[in-house]
Amino acid sequence: MEPRASVTSFKDIPVRRWSLRSSCSLPYGSFANSLASLAPDAEEKPAISPKRAYVTMFVLCYVNLLNYMERYTIAGVLTDIQKFFDIKDSTAGLLQTVFICSFLLLAPLFGYLGDRYNRKYIMIGGLSVWLLTATASSFVNESQFWLLALLRGLVGTGEASYSTVAPTIISDLFTGGKRSIMICIFYIFIPVGSGLGYITGRGFASLTGDWHWALRVRTFFLFTMQKCDLIQKGVTEQSSYLEDVKYLLKNKSYVWSSLGVTALAFLTGALAFWLPNFLSRARVYQKLSDKPGDSSDSYIFGAVTVATGILGGALGTSLSRRFRDKVPNADPLICAVGMLGSVPCLFITIFVASASIPATYVFIFLGELLLSLNWAVLADILLYVVVPTRRATAEALQITVGHLLGDAGSPYLLGVISDAIYPGSPDRNFDSLKYSLLLCPVVGIVGGVFFVVTAVYIAEDRKAVQQLSCPHTVTNTSPSSAHMLQ
Repeated sequence: MEPRASVTSFKDIPVRRWSLRSSCSLPYGSFANSLASLAPDAEEKPAISPKRAYVTMFVLCYVNLLNYMERYTIAGVLTDIQKFFDIKDSTAGLLQTVFICSFLLLAPLFGYLGDRYNRKYIMIGGLSVWLLTATASSFVNESQFWLLALLRGLVGTGEASYSTVAPTIISDLFTGGKRSIMICIFYIFIPVGSGLGYITGRGFASLTGDWHWALRVRTFFLFTMQKCDLIQKGVTEQSSYLEDVKYLLKNKSYVWSSLGVTALAFLTGALAFWLPNFLSRARVYQKLSDKPGDSSDSYIFGAVTVATGILGGALGTSLSRRFRDKVPNADPLICAVGMLGSVPCLFITIFVASASIPATYVFIFLGELLLSLNWAVLADILLYVVVPTRRATAEALQITVGHLLGDAGSPYLLGVISDAIYPGSPDRNFDSLKYSLLLCPVVGIVGGVFFVVTAVYIAEDRKAVQQLSCPHTVTNTSPSSAHMLQ
């Protein structure tokens, strides 16, 4: 039986979007500008100088770092926040949920705009809202938890504004193997920023004696970004949003990998939010501490997150570059191995915490290392199975689904489960959180299965995108694929 491609006809090809105010022969941000990402051997004249491309890359990485530092600062001082507002686990988990919900609701809007208008001003507008709301959230008092939750929701505007378009800009700036390396560097800042969020959040809270300062200091660094130069030309758009969505739903690799991203987001969101708190409770359970809130766990967990993010991201990209040419479906298989391999590490982490904190950190390290294999590889998958002019929309929809069904609800869901297991029993709060965390390995298994299914379709889907975008660079196309493209 001949394989079939998910992208099926020329009517699915979007009309080319040409840059405005661009004098170069190959417009920046255009359909043509990303062809070398599909056909690495093709010659291409860069749209901007290499120096300016690297400057833009630096700015994008800087924003990514600050975003994840800000996102996980709350987790680093979560015990202080719970004491300040006198709230339970389920209510505390709501802080992360409202942040992610606003992010996912706004992502489709920014994805639509990013495929059609000047991405520089889209990002700056969103980051300005981020700056104002993040600053305001650092001045709430103990009777205004509702205001903190509202402001945390509005902070999601900043992430939604840039995370949907930043990978597409990188794809425009770099091609072939260099693009994979740059995508890897960009996504390494997710765990690095997350880890530094725990460390700096807890550090400033301990230094000042007030968790509010953990949020205030972050806004200073964000303010400096507003003065950075981000290079981006505007583009015009002639296809409808509905046509873009229909195209993406036909792409089986995109759909199944997006489901895998959802499982990964659920898993990492829950672990990132609750593990420092869980380890702090484990110390009390082992009688190593008198009460929860030991700052050392935020520092150690943050350092582990930074280290595993760098090592895992680099290893994932190295494996992808080594095996992709030999094994066409290597990328989703790497993601499947990362997800499924983390499952036993998570089980051991949950149950060994009651006996040994050092052993727990060993398995946390291994589990996070395996999960970190996926981030850069997943970004590369989206960029080569989706035609260039629909990538911002693809990023936005993947973000929306991934966060809506993933980390938007996972911190809150685990908090609800924890409260329900031993209601009103503070002496059993370690056990209740331990049993609620068992949901994470189950989700890890499901996510691994999604990536295995992605591996079935990805070779043909990538070939179809190459043929739609640059037919003369594709050889050995199957008869069925050629027939469907006619």
